[in-house]
Amino acid sequence: MPWAGGDGSPVSFHAAQFKRLERAGYNRIGPRYLAAAGARRELADALLTAAGLAPGQRVLDLASGPGLLARDAQALAGDAGLVVASDISEGQLACCPDLARVAADGEALPFADKSFDRVLCGLGLMFFPDDQAALREIHRVLRPDGLLALSVWGRAEEVPLVETALACMRRLLPPPKVARPSIFRFGDREELARRLASADCCASEIRTVRLTASFADAAAYWQGFLDLAGGAAESLSRLPAEKQQALAAAVVEELAPHAAPDGYRLTSSVLVATARPV
Repeated sequence: MPWAGGDGSPVSFHAAQFKRLERAGYNRIGPRYLAAAGARRELADALLTAAGLAPGQRVLDLASGPGLLARDAQALAGDAGLVVASDISEGQLACCPDLARVAADGEALPFADKSFDRVLCGLGLMFFPDDQAALREIHRVLRPDGLLALSVWGRAEEVPLVETALACMRRLLPPPKVARPSIFRFGDREELARRLASADCCASEIRTVRLTASFADAAAYWQGFLDLAGGAAESLSRLPAEKQQALAAAVVEELAPHAAPDGYRLTSSVLVATARPV
């Protein structure tokens, strides 16, 4: 869903421009993303369990980032298997030089038909402007008995880990020049199942996983968001210093409902789904 202008009118969306901004943002935060993404360990474990990886399998980790899922998948596939980490950001892939890596657009994959037993996509599908093109490509590269395992954010109100920062941005900033699809647009499980089905992928299971993240203070939360935010972080880095400071201050107010004795604790919903090509 594109952003709306101040008068409620939609902001035009340009997929190529959005992809350039995302690529630049994730290239910028490469090593920091690797460090921050470790907090999602429980989510990674849930996705890998759902994928049912076995020794000898060929696995594609799509929107792999620094290869955290891919590295765990390689351990499960073993020496007889193959795991390929693929991402639009070369800077992210540079963080996993020990893995097989292919920099590519997920909507136009450079792999042969029916070449993978499993495709993983952890918190990635919502970043593809044309999610149907990405799902068709996943369908194409999966073997007929293959499996897609993916995770997406739940509804906005169920994901304070991200929505807290976005609420501050909406309150203090004008709509961005480069419109962004909503990262919560697959947060309804029925909608996710429909989107999978329209690309000839039949959902086997969709379940909710709770992800809890703790922060010592508001500054730690805000830095954590910036270290994972890709294109949004790229745009924020260009703001005047006083505007960046105002956003950081607003975060304190938005975080108030999540106060804990040791700082802040935010529990968010993630949908973990498996689907097979039909």
